[in-house]
Amino acid sequence: MRPFFFLLGLVLTGVGIVGVIAPGWPGTIFLILAAGCFARSSPKLEAWLVNHPRFGPTVVAWRQHGAIPRKIKFIAIGSMILSFVIVLFAHMEPVWMWVIGLCLLASALFVGSRPEGPKRAG
Repeated sequence: MRPFFFLLGLVLTGVGIVGVIAPGWPGTIFLILAAGCFARSSPKLEAWLVNHPRFGPTVVAWRQHGAIPRKIKFIAIGSMILSFVIVLFAHMEPVWMWVIGLCLLASALFVGSRPEGPKRAG
């Protein structure tokens, strides 16, 4: 399974980097998943990703605290809203609109409920 996780980690890292650069495309989730794949296949690449100055902090925040930074929350939930608006204009059966809408709502509630960083004393 190590080669599978290694290749999947490489693909997810590539998609995650594109997501960080491209507006409106999620990148963080792919980097978190890539780190998980590298944890099972390549400690060297996992360390590179976790210690990367741009990509590492969000991966570490998720691993240690289940946290999603506020800026990322706004981007993620905004993307979900935009996706649903697009679905509203698509010509599809109402039942599928409901299914998609409920999935996006559940996802938005999950993202919104995550802490924004480590809990601070005080």
